Amino acid sequence: MKDKRILYVSSEVVPYLPETEMSLASFEVAKMVHNLGGQTRIFMPRFGLINERRHQLHEVIRLSGMNIVVDDMDMPLIIKVASIPKERMQVYFIDNDEYFKRKSIFTDEDDKLYEDNAERAIFFAKGVVETVKKLNWQPHVIHIHGWMSSLLPLYLKTYFADEALFNESKIVTSIYDNSFKGLLDSKLYDKVKFDISDEDKLLTIKESTHINLQKIAIENSDAVVYGSPSVYPEVEEYIKKLNKKVLPYHPLENIEDAITDFYINQVLN
Repeated sequence: MKDKRILYVSSEVVPYLPETEMSLASFEVAKMVHNLGGQTRIFMPRFGLINERRHQLHEVIRLSGMNIVVDDMDMPLIIKVASIPKERMQVYFIDNDEYFKRKSIFTDEDDKLYEDNAERAIFFAKGVVETVKKLNWQPHVIHIHGWMSSLLPLYLKTYFADEALFNESKIVTSIYDNSFKGLLDSKLYDKVKFDISDEDKLLTIKESTHINLQKIAIENSDAVVYGSPSVYPEVEEYIKKLNKKVLPYHPLENIEDAITDFYINQVLN
């Protein structure tokens, strides 16, 4: 993995959020690649429950200051950065007071999905790309985790299709058996359509279920990694239907050789 540039984009990453299958995988896989000589960057949302003082987050003024358009609204983009202790790995946080200041992640105090979750996902996807452009950092692989990242492959293949920085980038999606109930946002399709007019590219998210968000990420990815021992049968069938390159599930303690071989010999080959 020496000198390969891998961009990790995740809804959840330890130590900034509690340990889950996804937050651990997002960190551990990046750490393995980093320790093997790869160049890594991790991006995640700056949720309000992240303790900025404890984790020593600081705003990067030269990267902040632009506006991201979401459904015809200009939303200020704030970029913060921190280093994971002992690992010398940089984590970039996509921030906006309107979308991420609240003290919970995806649901309110009544455990209902936030009404603006679709807008938050669009903002996150576009914010990641605009920040990487400002860094002028060309990733060989972009590896995403979680539904908050699920629109990124779609935007890279359509809205940002002419960005030369990403022309050679391969996209990998990790899928998990976690989910939310119901619809993310009944207007997700219309909000994404504001940016992407080709309706054929958006048919999968006409209904914004968790499974369909996984599907739209898979459609626009070059390869898939199983992050859980089992996933929803509908998603598994969809992967087979699209004939995507697949890395079966490996426990984190046994994944290093498998994931690096997958990157080098299947994703990048």
